[in-house]
Parts: sequence; C-alpha cells; structure tokens
Amino acid sequence: MARLILTRAAPRSILFVCGMNAVRSPMAELLARKVLPASTFIASAGVRVGERDPFVDAVLAEEGLSLNDRQPRTMEELEDDYFDLIVTLAPEAHHAALELTRSMAIDVEYWPTADPTTVTGTREQILDAYRDVRERLKARIANRLLADEAENGV
Repeated sequence: MARLILTRAAPRSILFVCGMNAVRSPMAELLARKVLPASTFIASAGVRVGERDPFVDAVLAEEGLSLNDRQPRTMEELEDDYFDLIVTLAPEAHHAALELTRSMAIDVEYWPTADPTTVTGTREQILDAYRDVRERLKARIANRLLADEAENGV
C-alpha cells in the first residue's frame, strides 16, 4: 500500500505584519532574513503608521542585526502586495491581511505575539520583554519556515 506524503512548499516571498511595523514585524523580518535563503523575498509592514523603537534596535544588535535607516511602513506603502505567505503577529494585522487577501490565493498565518511595549519597569525588565519576543519569533521562524526549507531540500 503506497503512502501519500504531502509536503508544503517553502514560501518564496513572505510578509510579516503587525500593528505599526515598529516592533514585532521588523524584528521578524530581520530574523527571517538571517536564516532563510537570500532568494526568499522578505518584507514587513504595519496596519498603521508607527515610529522606530530603540528597544528593537538594542535587542537586534545583540543578534548582530540592524535596521540601519529603515523606518516603519504601512501595508499601503508596499510596492508589491503579492506574497506566498503573510504572517500576522497581532489581531488587527490578521484582520487587515484577511481583508487584503479576500480575493487572492495567499496563505495567511496568525502567530500571536505579545506586544512588549506594554511592559513597564526597569530598562532591563523592558529589554527582557523585547528579548522574549525576539526569541519566540526565532523559534517560530525555525519551526515553520526552516522546516519547510529542509522538507523541500532547499
């Protein structure tokens, strides 16, 4: 008896979306760029306009990554709106992505991700919240996206 094994194609283009493209989605974009093949197009955007967050710069620097002069952007500012996969990191981003893709064949996945900007306390306590988000995103990227690459022999 033959067994049918279904494998999921590794996405060639990925968009990460959060509320303001200031914390979670730019972090996910850079972490994914670090581990996925250069041939994978990766971008990020927000539902609303946001401002750069210095804590993101600090926790990315710990990984040897930098946003350089990149500023937050909205989904409307994207040059292309076709992606193989849109990963949403906040409820409002998920709703916006579902609305955007209503008539498109684009996979949308919701990765619930805490908003570290709500944490108060010392600088170190706040940084720990951002580090936690970074580590959870790294794990999710590895488990979902790197697994696709391995399954498909990329």
